[in-house]
Amino acid sequence: MVIEFLLAGLGLVILLLAGDVLVRGAVNLSLRLGIPALIVSLTVVAFGTSAPELLISIQAILDGVPGLALGNVVGSNTANILLVLGVPALISGLDTRKCETRRTYLMMIAGTFLFIGLAYAGPFLWWHGLVLLAALGLVLGDAFRDAQAHRAAANGVPPEEELEEADPSMPGWKIGLYLVLGLVGLPLGASLLVDSSTAIARAYGISETVIGLTLVAVGTSLPELATTVMAAIRKHAEVALGNVIGSNMFNLLAIIGVATLVGPIPVDPSFFAFDFWVMLAASLVLAPFVFLKLGMGRVVGLVFVALYVIYIAMLLA
Repeated sequence: MVIEFLLAGLGLVILLLAGDVLVRGAVNLSLRLGIPALIVSLTVVAFGTSAPELLISIQAILDGVPGLALGNVVGSNTANILLVLGVPALISGLDTRKCETRRTYLMMIAGTFLFIGLAYAGPFLWWHGLVLLAALGLVLGDAFRDAQAHRAAANGVPPEEELEEADPSMPGWKIGLYLVLGLVGLPLGASLLVDSSTAIARAYGISETVIGLTLVAVGTSLPELATTVMAAIRKHAEVALGNVIGSNMFNLLAIIGVATLVGPIPVDPSFFAFDFWVMLAASLVLAPFVFLKLGMGRVVGLVFVALYVIYIAMLLA
């Protein structure tokens, strides 16, 4: 079992590093080709940061443990709100008053209801995936129209400074190397993490669904957590809320949408009894911060983190 835990840790490290270099390479390639930074942030970066979850879900289906795939997505969405926003808020507070995310937030809530509704018509099959991907297409189309309007208002100048990963001086060979390392490292890390997590679950009598909701979900949320913590420390955390909302929407629509094209995903009854509603409740908790422009102070952060700890304790009980 020690070896399995070490392999799980190694897989997680590889996932984090590969995801980071893939995002850097993809962003700089897109900007090199002249794609506006705003479009890149809404598409390429979203795909890149969600690549670990996507590959883990696909690998889980191929390995015959689809519960891990669904648990990963549901658990990641819950972790993104309660943990990824809670920890930086607890450290230094998050000033979300300048974050204009009302329309995106409403899209996320609509996507959540669509996802749960399709789960009731489950198991998730290929046609469920097509419905989710069609909804994703509508979201990306709306983002593209917003980007065009944004560029027109800015006289056509793309705001490259908004992306930390953008490096105008990065040579072409380095961009290519980042892309190759990311594309090779992600499936390798996903395979190691899924295989070792499954072995650990079976050895301790824990279901793959619970492992997906806890170990894998937290692991794949670490890039977002690290980003929001650094943003909070540097007093640039106003974008954190929008990033989490966008990531959650992408998890529901893109990851499960693509994964169902690989194989069916059965829905364990425990999701209907508990996990779906925790994910939905966590999403609705954000409403006051989105519509009333409330800031997330340390007390809010403490409450969020405490709620997440209670959630994990109930899963493992």
